[in-house]
Amino acid sequence: MSADATAAVRAENRGLFVRLALIAAAMFAFGYGLVPFYETICRVTGLRDIDRPAEVRNTQVDVSRKVRIELDANTRGLPWTFRPLETVVDVNPGAVNHVAYEIVNTTDRPVTGQAIPSYAPRDAAAHFRKLDCFCFTTQTLAPGERRVMPVVFVLDPELPADIPTISLSYTFFVVEGGAPSADRREAGVARGS
Repeated sequence: MSADATAAVRAENRGLFVRLALIAAAMFAFGYGLVPFYETICRVTGLRDIDRPAEVRNTQVDVSRKVRIELDANTRGLPWTFRPLETVVDVNPGAVNHVAYEIVNTTDRPVTGQAIPSYAPRDAAAHFRKLDCFCFTTQTLAPGERRVMPVVFVLDPELPADIPTISLSYTFFVVEGGAPSADRREAGVARGS
């Protein structure tokens, strides 16, 4: 290739480089300038009030009323002590709420039980949404074990206004085979199982 041809190719490459650099600079300037342009458009049209920070709140929560939740705990056939850590809580429908129950195995052997909830008035059950609850699974407590178990729930905002108080009661029952009697344990040892 001749010297003139090489110089022409270099000039053409330089020109291409300058054009590409200008395009890249223009794209950067356009992207950088979009933020103030967008804010101006929003301010003029009222699409978004950028002068005031947005208040973040859960619009599902009915802050105009409180519902009293009375908590109760019982056991049937279990050698456990079982109680709510709070006996009464006041909650807003739609809000996420946390309560806790304490359970203690007072025996010298492991015991398995399962809790069953009940509600009063009965109509309240349809509006009581449990997100996390110890009643979903069986509970096995070691001898002398103490456990604090949470209940996370939401009251449906559609809860009728004529229900100002809800009683939530849990009853723990022995799970069959979860609390072997002394006779069954001795028979198992005698059989070698």
